[in-house]
Amino acid sequence: MAAEAVSGDQRVSSVMHVRCPDRLPEDVFRQVLELLAEFSPVVQALPPSAALVELKGALRYHGTDARRLGEVLRVRTLSRLGVDVRVGIGQTITVAATASGQIDAPGGVLTIEPDHVVDWLGPLPVEALHGIGPKHAAALREYGVHCVGLLAAVPPATVQRLLGGRAGRLAADRARGIDPRPVAPRALPASLAVRHTFAQHTLDGALVRAALLDLVVQLAHQLRHRGQVARGLTLTLRFAGGTSWEKTRRLPEASAHDDDLRTLAYRLIDAAGLQRGRLTGLVLKGEDLVDADQVAQQISLDQAREARLVAEAAGDRIRAKFGPGVIGPAATFLRVS
Repeated sequence: MAAEAVSGDQRVSSVMHVRCPDRLPEDVFRQVLELLAEFSPVVQALPPSAALVELKGALRYHGTDARRLGEVLRVRTLSRLGVDVRVGIGQTITVAATASGQIDAPGGVLTIEPDHVVDWLGPLPVEALHGIGPKHAAALREYGVHCVGLLAAVPPATVQRLLGGRAGRLAADRARGIDPRPVAPRALPASLAVRHTFAQHTLDGALVRAALLDLVVQLAHQLRHRGQVARGLTLTLRFAGGTSWEKTRRLPEASAHDDDLRTLAYRLIDAAGLQRGRLTGLVLKGEDLVDADQVAQQISLDQAREARLVAEAAGDRIRAKFGPGVIGPAATFLRVS
């Protein structure tokens, strides 16, 4: 059982590392983060499917221990979202993340008490220590360091020579359970997705491009309606047979304008190199959204662009009055003289 939170006691397992199933849809991951916020205001999203929670203050508030909160979290994700999670709890980020990695799927809760950290870490293979990648693990094994206990026994200077300065120093510290990093509150960047499903599998490049253009107009209009701009776009192509292709690119400047999103969306579809792939659908997602008033607007000397922006604003007013479908994508991109 995890130690009770005692005022002034720093030796308490209060860092929770939560692993969701792989390939969890982003909207479900956001719901998991919302559930975590019910336990503590200090939640750090680790996309695409993990998160950290600092529970030190929450333990006093809820009047229970960290393991109990982990168990309650697991019950809530299962009952509300149908998602099982693996919850590791420790005194530091490294210990908590290593613990969650030792839980077999589909889920469970593992708490490591501060007094048991070294003994628990010792027998684990070096690659199980959070932060040790395959390359570093292979280098350590080459010199006979195959478990975390041996890594902790090697002088830090020697580990630095094997793995490099900073990487070696971090590995030596973390093998001893030392990790001063705090959980830093970080929300998942906002995003907005629009989708198109073809009535039947299509090979027609012109039809695909027309559907993508329609998604661009939808996405841009929704962003402007919400007073947001996107810093990047992700295009997902879904093929017959269940396979998919996905690529993300950043915009030169955050934008919600039709022209800017169209230009990048066309670059993404061109990068896919479509030839004979039978498409079943498209998903266009605006990434890393921020409020439009947080982004500096530069004055453009391009008169044609300025005219298109004026027309775009007029189109938004028409849509607001008569409905979003009153102006089609083709009309949106008619050249403004």
